[in-house]
Amino acid sequence: MSFRELNYRFLAPGAQTLMILGIIALCQPWSEFFHRYGLTMTLFGLIAFLVTSKISPDAPVQDDFVDESADVLELHGEQPDDVREKGSYKDGGIV
Repeated sequence: MSFRELNYRFLAPGAQTLMILGIIALCQPWSEFFHRYGLTMTLFGLIAFLVTSKISPDAPVQDDFVDESADVLELHGEQPDDVREKGSYKDGGIV
């Protein structure tokens, strides 16, 4: 597992969860400890989210699109888009 995948799956959602828990800790009236450190939790979650949101996930592996599309045209015997008749249904003209 790469760092980017780890960030995408665990660190960014963890930062969001910490922000939400910090807001909940600020709003609850029962525990002074959570009320006292709710702002700190929210700020740490916000800073962590700002850092983790800048790291993009892994790019998907792309196949060679040009070779694949040429093979599909040869198999189906279709004409390329620029050879179609004008005004036909496939061209998007009025039927």
